[in-house]
Amino acid sequence: MDRRQLIAGLALGGLAASLAACAKGDGQPVLKVGSQRGGTKAVLLASGALEGAPYRIEWSEFPAAAPLLEALSAGAVDLGEAGDAPFLFAYAGGAKIKAVQAGKSGGGGTAILVRKDSPIRTPADLRGRKIATGRGSIGHHLLLRVLENAGLKPADVTLVYLTPGDAKAAFTAGSIDAWVTWGSYIALARLHDAARILADGTGVISGFGYEAASERAIADKRPQVEDFLRRLAKARRWAAANPEAFAKVLSRETGLSDEIALNTVRNYRLLPTPIGQDSVTEATAVLDRFRAAGAITSSRDPAGAFDASFNGTLS
Repeated sequence: MDRRQLIAGLALGGLAASLAACAKGDGQPVLKVGSQRGGTKAVLLASGALEGAPYRIEWSEFPAAAPLLEALSAGAVDLGEAGDAPFLFAYAGGAKIKAVQAGKSGGGGTAILVRKDSPIRTPADLRGRKIATGRGSIGHHLLLRVLENAGLKPADVTLVYLTPGDAKAAFTAGSIDAWVTWGSYIALARLHDAARILADGTGVISGFGYEAASERAIADKRPQVEDFLRRLAKARRWAAANPEAFAKVLSRETGLSDEIALNTVRNYRLLPTPIGQDSVTEATAVLDRFRAAGAITSSRDPAGAFDASFNGTLS
């Protein structure tokens, strides 16, 4: 099934669920939320922050940010979380979305991996190598920053755009020299493939992540969006303070081992932070870097990507 079919299926599924709810007469509004594997859904379920919500959540899960953001722009979901790079990549491509809540993790949850016995020892050794990551992903952005800091250009490496699942298979098979990935994929590669971290995003990328909403959801479902964001901020703070408890639910929701889940949670703590000028400044730098690399050509103003009117949900 291609992405267009997936998005259409989600949209039809959402419509069917809404009609079924009306038929049952439950009368509750429906908020359609997209979640990446082990993301928003896991943290909200683990924290119990959704208890008593005056609306139904209709979840759709995605393997990565790009298809989630496509579904969001298409109206198949109302809300969804993504790192700053994929969110801005989608926005620059014309997606009708806005960031309505920000979080910051510090960047350490994204890394460039090489095999344990790889001759690649420093970022400068990436010259001439084949590297996999997702187009417009946080991994893509980290790679551009690391190459820049090493005095290399994007043209000095061969970039292969793959989904996380395909990239893991290629990495295991040895058909790529390095893999830039995030979250639990790092821990899985280190455990199953004896991968070595060449560089991570600590002090290199901002670590911003955003809960994004479709423009239509902001206009038509604002009370539900506000309530959801308030609960999500509470859940994020709970997860940061209770990594062991969160990891247990993450393991159950994703099928990850307890060890991998706990490692993931400890390396990626997204703490709620207000949307402000820092977001716009960093967004400008991210998009400028993608433009310089030839990854995007859009000149869409990043200031329009943010809606700070929901900052009150952080309190």
